[in-house]
Amino acid sequence: MKPRSFSQGFSRYNVSSIGGRLLTRRPRFRTSSSSSAASSSSSSSSSSPPPPRSRRWVQVALVTTAAAGIGAYIRSEQGSGSSTLSPSRFTPYYLVSREPVSSSGSIFTLQPPKADGSNRAVYEEAWTTGIWSVMFKQPQLQIGRDYTPLPSTSPEEEEDECLRFFIRRDPHGEVSRYLHNLDMGSPIEVRGPRVECGIPPNTQHILFVAGGTGIAPALQAAHTLLRRTDQTRKPRIHILWANRNRDDCSGGINDTVVTPAPQRSWFFGRSTPPATSPAPVASPLNQTRSLIVRELEALRAQYPGQMTVDYFVDEEGSAIGKQAILDFTKSVGLSSPKPSQDSLILVSGPEGFISYMAGPKLWAEGMELQGPLRGIIKELDLKDWAVWKL
Repeated sequence: MKPRSFSQGFSRYNVSSIGGRLLTRRPRFRTSSSSSAASSSSSSSSSSPPPPRSRRWVQVALVTTAAAGIGAYIRSEQGSGSSTLSPSRFTPYYLVSREPVSSSGSIFTLQPPKADGSNRAVYEEAWTTGIWSVMFKQPQLQIGRDYTPLPSTSPEEEEDECLRFFIRRDPHGEVSRYLHNLDMGSPIEVRGPRVECGIPPNTQHILFVAGGTGIAPALQAAHTLLRRTDQTRKPRIHILWANRNRDDCSGGINDTVVTPAPQRSWFFGRSTPPATSPAPVASPLNQTRSLIVRELEALRAQYPGQMTVDYFVDEEGSAIGKQAILDFTKSVGLSSPKPSQDSLILVSGPEGFISYMAGPKLWAEGMELQGPLRGIIKELDLKDWAVWKL
């Protein structure tokens, strides 16, 4: 995700039809929209009802459109000195913790100036809706970057109204380098929340394909979906997480037997040598587990049978291939003999990763569009699954 300059206000999503497919359009500074899991079809007449997949896709788009109004009531009641997170202005949060996750990434914990309870309703509405982010300001260059909060792991964090973020140190990233060089207690100006993708209430199955720090929105999706569990409903989420190096997902143990699928590197744009042996299904038991892996395992333990995770490591020659995707989608089909209306594939990560998996997002007339579905997901022709690029 590229840094972007500041823009005042909080625009709603605009939904338009292009070539028979609905595309979510936004001002240039926005970063996510939606796409259909099938290829574009010819435009149908306005009197014809949309096919089931289009209706399901439209539902995802409408949920996100409605979610874009989150926080509107807050703006009308907040004064300039409020400590409540707002999508219309920057609020100073303070860096209270920075824990290394790997050699290149850390978890940042930020606390608002006052823990007066005013942020709890803002956070809760965002968590209930779906996947959301906030913008951090780099004050010297007057640019900003969106980061995805991680679910809270303790009552103390919720009481202090803290937000946590998984941020990788990028040698070429102005905002990333600025954040990693800050001292404890430093102020960080934050604006949001901004809903990236609303998860419809009837969603029962999510396949989340994550690359690198794309695991943060995957944790969000799992948190939002699994909290909807009750006696009659047990939604499922399966996460495929790809990383450059093993230390990014140290200690992670696969839930399924992974067949290696060597491909050109998603991260570096070069060819990866074929693996000489199957990708490891489990890391050594004595290997230290990273913080992110521990959080994934804690969520999995909280909802047994509803969340599964598989790990892929670029330097080991393992990659997310078609079979890894089909294993989960077929299992859903076997458990639901009727055509599914509640299944969603989410893709998040570096631009090259998203392009390889589902095709690139596009810019047109100052708007960011999902663009046509391409990549290996397109080749699988998963008719009963809607696809959303984050």
